[in-house]
Amino acid sequence: MTMMGRNRRLALLVEGRFTPLDAKTAVGVLRYRPDQVAAVIDGSRAGHTAQSCVGVGGSIPVVADLDAAAACGADSLLIGVAPQGGELPEEWRATVREALHRGWDVLSGLHVFLGDDPELCALAANSGARLIDTRRPPRGRPVAARRAAVLDALVVLTVGSDCNVGKMTTSLELVRGLQARGTSAAFVATGQTGIFVADSGVAVDAVPGDFAAGFVERLVLEAAAHAEVIVVEGQGALHHPGYSGVTLALLHGSCPRAMVLCHQAGRERVRPPNSREERTESRPQIPPLAELVRAYEAAASWVCAGRVVGVALDTHELSESDARHVVQKAAHESGRPATDPVRFGPEVLIDAVEACRVRGGDRATLG
Repeated sequence: MTMMGRNRRLALLVEGRFTPLDAKTAVGVLRYRPDQVAAVIDGSRAGHTAQSCVGVGGSIPVVADLDAAAACGADSLLIGVAPQGGELPEEWRATVREALHRGWDVLSGLHVFLGDDPELCALAANSGARLIDTRRPPRGRPVAARRAAVLDALVVLTVGSDCNVGKMTTSLELVRGLQARGTSAAFVATGQTGIFVADSGVAVDAVPGDFAAGFVERLVLEAAAHAEVIVVEGQGALHHPGYSGVTLALLHGSCPRAMVLCHQAGRERVRPPNSREERTESRPQIPPLAELVRAYEAAASWVCAGRVVGVALDTHELSESDARHVVQKAAHESGRPATDPVRFGPEVLIDAVEACRVRGGDRATLG
């Protein structure tokens, strides 16, 4: 499978930030596209493997610089983090310049587009390299009109208690599991990491507000041409003070009949945009799971009724016994089947999705 036009051997640039939360883009690519990764660049952890640092990526090496990545066979550079504000960290600029000098494509999911930077554009033009900004929105100004509500295909949307709680991972695990059962399933990517994984999609947080739901609707309608189940990657969270708007755009553009609620076990307050922020007093508390279920079902019903059919937990910080306990507790509290789809498999969630598909298109039966 190609990535952005061709097969690649990527160097993932995550200097000083190679953790599961800070390097979300790099971790997603390592988990779902490891065949395209040659090395990870982080001088502070050079000599380790990706697996030992973030739990995915196997023996892919962590190296100190671009020279070491090239020695591992890298031929493209991918910005592996999405820092607050979406700008290229100034200390990384020299690495990007060097990659362009080598003729390497540079792939970025930043809010600030590298392709609009005069210096970097000139370097790319001189070497024949490409600056690929996956967050750059496509052309058009589509406005949603509830078209996804009448599809025969089942639309599933992952929703969250907060940002960065596993919505993309849960979506991809659902698609994998459904396909393994012989169900035709499609993944709709709505963020930069999902686009790198799927090689298609729209980063809806870069689209003007009036048209975000319309782009989501368009993606769903396109996927319905070849899939029985369409799993839409969620973004943000309904109760997040900064990112609730993109959540509503996804909810009302995709008109999901089924939703899977994602939550990181043990997280009690909304995570700030800057993961290094220590203050807690201004961060809203995350509501109980049962309240979240009710809130998402209510918000969906403003446009088209949908039901939360399961809960996906991220338990990577817990022991296995503690993880099993919180999964059971989540199922009891939410009244929905629950699992950690990476640690324990997504089967109970797939069962819930399949049951919803079998019930067909009568949304009146979902309450």
